[in-house]
Amino acid sequence: MARRTGTRLFAGHELRALRNRVGLGQAAMAARVGLSVSYLSQLENDDRPVTPAVTEAFARAFPIDWNAAQADDAERRLAALREAFANPLFTSEEFGPQQLHRAVEQQPLFADQFVRLHDAYRRAEERLQMVDDRIASGVPGDDRLPWEEVRDWFHEAGNYVDSIDRAAEALAHELDAEPLSETLVAHVLKSRHGVDVVTTSDDGGMLRRFDRARGLLSIGAAQPAETRRFMLAHQLAQLEFRDQIAAVAGQARLRAPEGLPLLSVGLANYAAGALLMPYGRFRETARAMRHDIDRLCQRFGVSFEQACHRLSTLQRPAERGVPLFFCRVDMAGNITKRHSATRLQFARFGGACPLWIVHEAVAIADRIHVQLAEMPDGVRYVSMAKGLVKPSGSFTRAPRRFAVALGCEVEHARDFIYADALDIGNLEAATPIGISCRLCPRQACDQRAFPPAGRAIAVDADRRDVVPYRVA
Repeated sequence: MARRTGTRLFAGHELRALRNRVGLGQAAMAARVGLSVSYLSQLENDDRPVTPAVTEAFARAFPIDWNAAQADDAERRLAALREAFANPLFTSEEFGPQQLHRAVEQQPLFADQFVRLHDAYRRAEERLQMVDDRIASGVPGDDRLPWEEVRDWFHEAGNYVDSIDRAAEALAHELDAEPLSETLVAHVLKSRHGVDVVTTSDDGGMLRRFDRARGLLSIGAAQPAETRRFMLAHQLAQLEFRDQIAAVAGQARLRAPEGLPLLSVGLANYAAGALLMPYGRFRETARAMRHDIDRLCQRFGVSFEQACHRLSTLQRPAERGVPLFFCRVDMAGNITKRHSATRLQFARFGGACPLWIVHEAVAIADRIHVQLAEMPDGVRYVSMAKGLVKPSGSFTRAPRRFAVALGCEVEHARDFIYADALDIGNLEAATPIGISCRLCPRQACDQRAFPPAGRAIAVDADRRDVVPYRVA
């Protein structure tokens, strides 16, 4: 653990542990951080203290690992303050490393209050965005459909449910198999809950049906192996974590009567993902593989969508994964799943920005698309999107087509293998995107479908551009 002598911080053990964890030699670590090898060696041997400038260099190079390595309150406070000042509202010239460290050391209570204020500001911005989105899309009042209300509940919960996640992880460790096989899950269902499992052909498109009276679980035979495994895990989670699911759902304040059963199903789905991809093991494997989804799918026996969704749930306090956003978009551009642990937020109503790579991915299935994108606030993101086709099992029913997207802010690009195909350092290479046309303030956009809400437009009858009006 880091030790302090007066105001000097020595952290040799943490530095060596960090270097071993990320698999770098001293020379590679020194080059990554911008130090000489001899200076890094002195730091690791506690011959020299870690200065504010060095701390900031490590925080920039290893934003997740470095912050996790800091154990005392001052370092946690510094990490939170650093994250707050990463907001585009501020500039690096206004508050540099020395000022941040001085604020933490001399005014810790003020630093805590500032972080709380910034968190409240971000939450207020999200709520305002939801209201603007609703008004711009013509949705009256709070007329959210039950499934929209449940979707927003997961978003407000940070897409992480601690009691259920830990219970699923404990069961996964008890079963001690990777990946969990259909045979093993079926055996546990039978031995613990007296449930028999059968596969069946069903022309109605049935995926899973549980007959409680007979203790019989029917799984649609036309589904891929990954989906069948997930359906089995879902049923096991329903029975195994009944109390945890009921406790969480019982505390939710949902208006619609259909909301509670929908939330319970969503929590069982969450538990199934956590069982197939237990938190600690999945998080460490994802970091080691630099979030290569295909490799994660092979390792844990899950589908591409399941792996992407699970990555967006790695929000356990003090053990967070790389902050990622995740969404699923259908052929019409509707966002049917979404969560963001980044500053990027999605439209609640209507579709996403047409310039976003996810729309191209819907049209071209089974190919990974990558994009460097920039939001109107100046924050840049690395996006990966892939079009997927779910078979229907019958010629009489069209297969389901959609695309999933996963991404992170550019500061985490080293941990995101899909960034390797992009010119991250080229500011001109970023595609300017927005949340949706009705919420996007950009004036020069050839793909604009609607003018931004609350902004006047000017029409020149004697001139025609790609967009037939100008935003005032």
